[in-house]
Amino acid sequence: MEVFTTVKEMKAYVRAVKQRRETICLVPTMGYLHKGHTDLMRMGRGLADHLVISIFVNPTQFGPKEDLAKYPRDFERDSRLAEEVGVECIFYPETLEMYPPGYATYVNVEEITETLCGLSRPTHFRGVTTVVAKLFNIVEPDVSVFGEKDYQQLTVIRKMVKDLDMNVRVVSHPTVREDDGLAMSSRNRYLSPSQRKNALVLIGSLRRARELVRGGEHDAAKIQAMAVDMISSTPECAVDYVEIVDPDTLCPVDRIDGRAVMALAVKVGSTRLIDNAELK
Repeated sequence: MEVFTTVKEMKAYVRAVKQRRETICLVPTMGYLHKGHTDLMRMGRGLADHLVISIFVNPTQFGPKEDLAKYPRDFERDSRLAEEVGVECIFYPETLEMYPPGYATYVNVEEITETLCGLSRPTHFRGVTTVVAKLFNIVEPDVSVFGEKDYQQLTVIRKMVKDLDMNVRVVSHPTVREDDGLAMSSRNRYLSPSQRKNALVLIGSLRRARELVRGGEHDAAKIQAMAVDMISSTPECAVDYVEIVDPDTLCPVDRIDGRAVMALAVKVGSTRLIDNAELK
């Protein structure tokens, strides 16, 4: 497994692969890998000739009061896990490599970034789309894999790829969960034992929403109210948002007549967690 820290090195690797008419799958990550990441990598191994991952804690997607400084990092552990999965190359740049002095160009997807996480994190998706666009230009992947846990992010990236005619296929992987149902996240390590138990209200409210829809409830407001009540009555949990939206446009829906996605963000203690589920 090779590790490249500069754009020049990474581009040279890509040129050699393309000259052999071979394909690349990219799995972008911010490191501190867990089973969710390695499952994405395993999917990626079957989609192209070469599997590349990026490890970069992207500062432009963090707000001024968010957890950039304390975001978990362990490159030695990450590289060991990546090699075990079969990753052939890690792109591991420093911040100044991606954003050199004078950097002033950003990618902004409008409308669908202005709801859900975009409301409480107004600069977040501009950072996400900018860094992903840069990674796509550097690595030139034929296919890239993203997890469905970050549903809005997945939708935004697909929109960017379509609108900018990027030559990459975006593939999604279902949310990977702990045995008790909690969605895997690098931020789960911030939770105390009691908070970890209380965090199960996220998957609990999503499961209850599915039960209501299967039972014939179509009123989105009633389902939202149920989830808000469940979460608000759980110790150390506070609702950021609970929304039921169209799966493609992310616009709120009043009734669940076809497919819809229930997305939520919850502060458990000081840790912000997200999750989602399809309702149909």
